[in-house]
Amino acid sequence: MVDHVLKISNLKVAYGGIKAVKGIDLEVNKGELITLIGANGAGKTTTLKAITGTLPSCSVEGDIVYKGKSIRNTTSFQLVNDNLAMVPEGRGVFTRMTIHENLMMGAYTRNDKAGVNLDIEKWFSVFPRLKERAAQLAGTLSGGEQQMLAMARALMSHPNLLLLDEPSMGLSPIMVEKIFEVVRNVSAQGVTILLVEQNAKLALQAAHRAYVMDSGLITMSGNAKEMLNDPKVQAAYLGEG
Repeated sequence: MVDHVLKISNLKVAYGGIKAVKGIDLEVNKGELITLIGANGAGKTTTLKAITGTLPSCSVEGDIVYKGKSIRNTTSFQLVNDNLAMVPEGRGVFTRMTIHENLMMGAYTRNDKAGVNLDIEKWFSVFPRLKERAAQLAGTLSGGEQQMLAMARALMSHPNLLLLDEPSMGLSPIMVEKIFEVVRNVSAQGVTILLVEQNAKLALQAAHRAYVMDSGLITMSGNAKEMLNDPKVQAAYLGEG
């Protein structure tokens, strides 16, 4: 029996007359790192927002099943209680709170104080820059540091599924490498991840399986390493071929 953490069937999302997602199927199994790649406007972020119930007024059809139950009409705060966390595009840190306070907010559903403190130290060891600046306001951090904080904050909730929306966007090449190093590290610890990413090469190198999205449809799916060598993927997304 396959252990689905997330299974999406025939998902359609429309804003007025505009069909952003046109009937996609996608699944993420326990312990997998799955990437969803595609050009701007392909419908990737809309798909994540449909999963998390954070879309503006629109029409959503199809099935979104998380840990065996439908979550299509579930509010985002209920999903956090059920250990589903998302790092949104643009990071979304609490700018007027310190790094330490942001991490505590990530753990607000937990009541194991000792465990929370241990996890803060754990993520400070992964992101030493955050530890150096623990009392600093999050709004004063660089973009890369804010991305580190957003990821650490999401991981404080002990997610069964972590959604990452464009974690490398707007970052310097060296910071992009660091972020992907952490993504691979977190995946190796057994955290199930669905990664939406424009940097197709790094995403495919990190992932187990991949889906390619174009104009609201899934046009390809399969083993991520094999897709790295697919001429069609190379031509469309890797600047090769």
